[in-house]
Amino acid sequence: MAVDYHLEGQVAVVTGSSSGIGQALAEALAGQGVNVVLNGFGDAAQIEADRARIEAQTGVKAMYHGADMTRPEQIRDLVAFAHGAFGRLDILVNNAGVQHVAPVEDFPDERWDQIIAINLTSAFHATKAAIPIMKAAGRGRIVNVASAHGLVASPFKSAYVAAKHGIVGFTKSCALELARSGVTVNAICPGYVKTPLVDAQIADQAKARGIAVERVVEDVILAAQPNKTFVAYEHLAGMLLYLVSDLGGSTTGAALTADGGWTAA
Repeated sequence: MAVDYHLEGQVAVVTGSSSGIGQALAEALAGQGVNVVLNGFGDAAQIEADRARIEAQTGVKAMYHGADMTRPEQIRDLVAFAHGAFGRLDILVNNAGVQHVAPVEDFPDERWDQIIAINLTSAFHATKAAIPIMKAAGRGRIVNVASAHGLVASPFKSAYVAAKHGIVGFTKSCALELARSGVTVNAICPGYVKTPLVDAQIADQAKARGIAVERVVEDVILAAQPNKTFVAYEHLAGMLLYLVSDLGGSTTGAALTADGGWTAA
């Protein structure tokens, strides 16, 4: 049975929504009647096709802004663009993220800086720009897409783990500051989701290790997830819709897991 979260007419910005988790979350919001501003890199024709498809399938207005998440002025312009286009901003989903895997002593300085900028600092700039708009309205929902790696660590992912731990801490601090404003701030912490990025990792690992793809999935990628199952997009979408609706009005400062039991141990 479909659930109506009573979000019709609201406006959301979803960073990093040209593919993967961000795109799935933007589509879930649009499916509930939320006008969405998409963001992210990729093939321009494909982004436009996806934008048009979302409008055609849901009847909402879907717009695109190509802000570079390493550029604070562009991030501020993304938020201003959404507010200017619709006259409101109800939901901000800070999702943009990149990854690099290497031992600390071999980790390229420029990749560290890039990961911290995109995965952590961009959320600060977007949130800083959105808060005055939401406070003036007396209501707002900010959801940061963290990771199970925001709660536990893995080797060779120092920048990613540092950034995602930072996102969880940033979420809690903002939630406390905004506790009486009508604005909630929460984090979603997924385990492994079968995104295009993860698909590429599976193929690379199979080739490097000389083992079957199925073994890579079970013994390498999902080694830490007790249920040995990828997290489904719809599970994250359901969590998001709860958080941004009135049903989630008392939930703030939370880091909610969808990780197949990864962080239970």
